[in-house]
Amino acid sequence: MDTSPNPAPDTEPGGTSRPHDSVETSSAETNRTAPTDRTAPAAGTGSTAGTGSTDGTGSTDGAGSTDGAARVDGSAAPTGRHRSPGPPASSGGPARPGWPARASGRADAPGDARGRPAPVGRRHTVLLLLGLAAVTSAAALVVGLLSWAPDPPEPTRELTVAEGERLAAMRVTNLRDLRTGVRVTVGDGAARTELVGWVDWSRPLLYLDVGGPGAGSERGLLQSNGRVLVVRPDPAAVPTAAVPPLVPPPDRWRLHDLPPDRGLAPVLRLLLGLAADRPEPVAALRDAGARWVTRETLAGGPVDVLRAPLPGPAPDGAATAPTGGADTPAGGSGTAGGPSSGNATGPAAAGDPDEQTRYWIDRDARLHKLVTRLPGVGPVTVTLNRADRPTLRPVDALGGRPGLPRQLSGTEQDRLDRLPDRLRAEGGAMLTLSAPVGVDTNLRGAGWLSWTARTAYLAVADLGVPDRRTLLRRDRTGWLRADVPADAGGGGTAETPDRPPLPPPASGWRSSRPGADDLSLLIEAAVAAAGPSGQRGSAMRIREDVTAGRTVDVVELSAGRTPVRYWIDRSGVLRRLELRTGAGAWAQLELIPATVPRLAAAPRPATAARPGAAPRPAGTGRAPSS
Repeated sequence: MDTSPNPAPDTEPGGTSRPHDSVETSSAETNRTAPTDRTAPAAGTGSTAGTGSTDGTGSTDGAGSTDGAARVDGSAAPTGRHRSPGPPASSGGPARPGWPARASGRADAPGDARGRPAPVGRRHTVLLLLGLAAVTSAAALVVGLLSWAPDPPEPTRELTVAEGERLAAMRVTNLRDLRTGVRVTVGDGAARTELVGWVDWSRPLLYLDVGGPGAGSERGLLQSNGRVLVVRPDPAAVPTAAVPPLVPPPDRWRLHDLPPDRGLAPVLRLLLGLAADRPEPVAALRDAGARWVTRETLAGGPVDVLRAPLPGPAPDGAATAPTGGADTPAGGSGTAGGPSSGNATGPAAAGDPDEQTRYWIDRDARLHKLVTRLPGVGPVTVTLNRADRPTLRPVDALGGRPGLPRQLSGTEQDRLDRLPDRLRAEGGAMLTLSAPVGVDTNLRGAGWLSWTARTAYLAVADLGVPDRRTLLRRDRTGWLRADVPADAGGGGTAETPDRPPLPPPASGWRSSRPGADDLSLLIEAAVAAAGPSGQRGSAMRIREDVTAGRTVDVVELSAGRTPVRYWIDRSGVLRRLELRTGAGAWAQLELIPATVPRLAAAPRPATAARPGAAPRPAGTGRAPSS
């Protein structure tokens, strides 16, 4: 019997037990017996459990210990967390004998652990508060975004000593790095032109693909060594410029001229002018208004954006473009890209600071980007990929790939000495001509050459006049020319004309002075290859190359007014002959040993007698020897 003065925690005063959210064990129901006397204590122990253990309060459940089972004594039922055993729930039936009646609806109504109704209104209130907080946060974010303004840029300042030295050394660094990939955007909108490719400052050489909506007739491939510009037009190419093939196509290249002060010419000069063999004077840069603008991070790393005028003409001895030497014609005039056309420095060097050139330069004085505005051109953006540095190969019109010139070895000298005898033994060859002799004269031709008869006969087409052909005949008496329609001249296309007709036309010929142009000089050099070796002058091996699947030694001779190159294979056969033209490009004559058709004597055009001179009897004249 519980004799404590306070009621048990599992019952309420008055004997009514509190409902609990846990389910009573079935063993408590089965072990429970209806009391006949509410004041009688449980038999034996004062607890209703038959097998359960007693907890600190002396209460039990049917199968084991609980945290507070109902006690049965004569006093009021104690209060606690668990309700006391009660009669099973019934639906409107009479109460079980010996048990107090249950309040209607109390046990079956939803509620919490103490029987109170579930807090539905509280959940609604919490959700409403959360929604209100979300709306408030969103409104604050929108207001913040609308009222946000970026921090004002850091004002420009004068260059520090280190920044000035890096800007001054930028062109020297470019020359030291030799070459880089470039992407250039010229102009904007529908007039935009794009250039993609490489620049090699050590040679120098530009190799670019020209595209964009404003490319026009320049669409296609382009190569320039600073004084000579050759293009390979491709009007059917896609509008967007792409990286050109690393090995350039061998055909369809032609000499081209650009207006010197507009279009692509100032841009090409700008690209080649970004290298020099000595730094700029730092004081001159500061006097010109060079300033630090900002700091940015590009794909190549952090860079400083510097504002300064475009570099002026290269100092004496700078390597930006050749002004003479092996690849420069004596007295020749520069074409697009050469310093003789001026330089790109102009209004961008002064005036409104916003119009001045901006350079993106890293801590190693490497240029990564350049933005400027050129007169007659407009805005220009140059982006450099310093990791893209392949070795470039100039096309044949620019002299082919470079080599390491040296003196001939004994074997090479012996092949050169035996060349005349070998050519006379061969007899003759079929020839194919490609001669860029001027900006408006790009010649293609085909025909025959005989070393034994010392004659040549070929049909020549000018790419600028595709429907005409010029027939050329060379023999011991001199040169003859005849202009005929393309069909009468052998046919074919202007790029690949067929060989001249056989027999040759009987009329329409006119005399031509030998050596009057680059074409006759090239043919004369081919005929002279079978002549005395003492007339060749000094010889230098330029490089090893390949033509028609055969390895050859390229030997340059410098006896005449212009250098000539022999391509001699290892068996001693002359496979190609090259001559540098007055325009600075190289003309090629491909030679394939073959039987040459015998030609009848060329009809000599009548020459008018000199006033006052007696007529010469027929048959007494003496033909000039060749």
